[in-house]
Amino acid sequence: MGTKIRLNLRFRGWRAKKEKSKRYLCPSVKTQPLITLHDKQFKPYLSEAQILAAVKKVAEEVARDYKDEVPIFVGVLNGAFMFVSDFLKHYPHPCEVSFVKLSSYQGLTSTGIVETLLDVPANIKGRSVIILEDIIDTGRTLQELVHLFSSTHVKDFKIASLFYKSELYNGEYTIDYFGMEIPDKFIVGYGLDYMELGRNLRAVYQLNQQQMINIVLFGKPGAGKGTQAGFLKEEYKLKHISTGDVFRYNIKNNTEMGKLAKSYIDKGELVPDSVTIKMLRDEVESNPDANGFIFDGFPRTTAQAKALDDLMASKDMQINATIALEADDEVLIERILERGKQSGRSDDQDEKSIRNRFGEYNEKTAPLREYYEAQGKFHVVNGIGAIPEITQRLHKVINSLQEA
Repeated sequence: MGTKIRLNLRFRGWRAKKEKSKRYLCPSVKTQPLITLHDKQFKPYLSEAQILAAVKKVAEEVARDYKDEVPIFVGVLNGAFMFVSDFLKHYPHPCEVSFVKLSSYQGLTSTGIVETLLDVPANIKGRSVIILEDIIDTGRTLQELVHLFSSTHVKDFKIASLFYKSELYNGEYTIDYFGMEIPDKFIVGYGLDYMELGRNLRAVYQLNQQQMINIVLFGKPGAGKGTQAGFLKEEYKLKHISTGDVFRYNIKNNTEMGKLAKSYIDKGELVPDSVTIKMLRDEVESNPDANGFIFDGFPRTTAQAKALDDLMASKDMQINATIALEADDEVLIERILERGKQSGRSDDQDEKSIRNRFGEYNEKTAPLREYYEAQGKFHVVNGIGAIPEITQRLHKVINSLQEA
């Protein structure tokens, strides 16, 4: 028989293994406190006992398939060192062990570029090789592993992972063995790290997202969005991101995005959503210590709302709520006309212009309301009354998000 490498381009036995893994889907461990690693908090997710049960499951399945030969187990450093150690304690037959080292993560996210830091072991030609991975998510690291072993002429090549994020995996290669299927949450502990901290934890913790509050604030001109955003950012330690302010800052400071936006504005064209999103991304990334963000003036369309959801997801966050400050048009017109006497703005002194702005708001906001209502995230707050009263109404909505 000639030597070969099996790349497993289809999901053999996938359904059976998926069903078998369901009993290992575990609730959060609520008896332990939050931990802090660098600038992030993590909450308990899996106990040591739950993890070890999953490790034993993988070891027993591999042992059944390789009881008649001596396989080589190749651990993927750094994350899999604990998994490899405990796996070997449960593996009952003769075997050999080696390691490779790859890297694609910085902080909370994958760079998308996988580097090979420690190459494949020597003298594996004609041998059965089982890769031991700590976690499989996007499949980028797995793709690089297959590439590393594709020219080694091993007899057999399989993948075993302790944790498996099926929501993210691209499905190119079969995952032959896995201990536990988990949702798309950033986790640390049992070899997994956040900026090199947390590997020594015996349990597994997930990023505590409840501390983040991300809000989209809606309101017609004169509804008091700016005033209320100022109170909310102080009360909840949020970063207020006004699209208008962001544009003015970038254009004034002649940033790359500012110059690009100005080039469209000077031609009388709308600035593409991609440019606006890039500016917002820069704002989010430049405020890593914020407890969350208030988005004011964006999104204005359903397409922008989807783009904002994608931006939040890329940062392992989400929009928690959209809040619309609503008030009677006649009350708002009176407010704006009074404001115009102080500001001198011509568009605040012409009633027809104000009503046109209201009509444009209604037209643009209706689809957004439907979009966020479908997600159960749309809230209406009465914007009429004394400023402290309106603030308390907003607090009630936001506090309910924290308690959920």
